[in-house]
Amino acid sequence: MTDNIVAASPESPIPSPTDGYVGDPEVRAKWDDLYADRQQLWSGRPNGALVAEVAGLVPGRVLDVGCGEGADAVWLARGGWDVTALEVSGVALERAAGHARDAGVDVRWVHAALTEAALPPASFDLVSAQYPALLRTADGSAERALLSAVAVGGVLLLVHHAGMDTREANDNGFDPADYVWPSMVAALIDDDWVIEVDEERPRVVPDGGAGAHHTDDVVLRARRLR
Repeated sequence: MTDNIVAASPESPIPSPTDGYVGDPEVRAKWDDLYADRQQLWSGRPNGALVAEVAGLVPGRVLDVGCGEGADAVWLARGGWDVTALEVSGVALERAAGHARDAGVDVRWVHAALTEAALPPASFDLVSAQYPALLRTADGSAERALLSAVAVGGVLLLVHHAGMDTREANDNGFDPADYVWPSMVAALIDDDWVIEVDEERPRVVPDGGAGAHHTDDVVLRARRLR
């Protein structure tokens, strides 16, 4: 793919936070600071909606968008998937690569923003984006990047916390208008796709980790027909 991809195996070194990063340095710094503030930010378990929706799929090539500390990527690799995992935070990638090494699985790590990663189009049998913090642009570049990465016959699985898109901006700098939500991606889906799931459901809440207070998910699953 591109030179911002770092492979990790049980014998290989953990990628450096500065290895080939492609994207806005301010965004990287923001997420690095968030991860560096805690020894572990997330629960360390795969996301429940991912586990449920992948159950009936034949393992193939998967892109894990916003892989964080790598729980989903490691779980997918253990299940036989050929995993490429993308993340803006080098701190998170170091942890994720360490978890993959400990688990004895191979993952390709991409240190980049989704819209800057120059991933080969239509090349993934599954694109999984679990609660991604994708910045919204006037041209819908993040939404289109998600869709364009899916191979013909493949699936896009986008999961987010229900109700987040309608919240007011808060004093911590979070404004829903700045981010991409499942409804925005669904609005771009045309006759080349079929929507298999578009619903709100109770969330399988992990023990511990940031975000454990969210109780419901919005799940969008769409399959590319051509």
